[in-house]
Amino acid sequence: MILHTIIFYLFSGITIASALMVISSRNPVHSVLFLILAFFNAAGLFVMLGAEFLAMMLVVVYVGAVAVLFLFVVMMLDVDFAELRQGFLQYLPIGALIGVVLLAELVIVLSGWAFAPEVLANPVQAIPDMTKVTNTEAIGRLLYTDYIFFFQTAGFVLLVAMIGAIVLTLRHKPRVKRQNIAEQVGRTQKVDLHSVEPGKGI
Repeated sequence: MILHTIIFYLFSGITIASALMVISSRNPVHSVLFLILAFFNAAGLFVMLGAEFLAMMLVVVYVGAVAVLFLFVVMMLDVDFAELRQGFLQYLPIGALIGVVLLAELVIVLSGWAFAPEVLANPVQAIPDMTKVTNTEAIGRLLYTDYIFFFQTAGFVLLVAMIGAIVLTLRHKPRVKRQNIAEQVGRTQKVDLHSVEPGKGI
């Protein structure tokens, strides 16, 4: 139990420190690396809670896709971050005011948070038998049985969003030759056929 507590505080401390370094680091590449570190430690906390599926998704999706993609974008774009930070002090009071307002809202919401008495009186275990059904298998059964409509709808919405993003960002350069199938099919140019004897030209 003591080891479990030590590991929990270790993961939690590293996660909080990494999150603070993400927003305080001057180099954007370092910020992304600290973000990846925060994701890994959050995945460790999920494993300690018995939610190994969420830990795997956090590492695969966020670390493997979002963070790495952002890192490559930051490294490939020639952005002058020193120039972007020149107006930081100018907008600091407004940002601090917005942060104070959001913090006050969070305190108000969390101060009135309470569990219903019937929930505390009758706790329900998410997985009835952990020896026969794993956490990942239980989530899969719920997604593909009770919540299949919502799961497919979410996938369809993401597919439409992806296609829309591709269509909006696709730009055709005027000097680049591209195949136009409709123009090729609609051509009515007459083709002359000539009978050429062997060994002779036209």
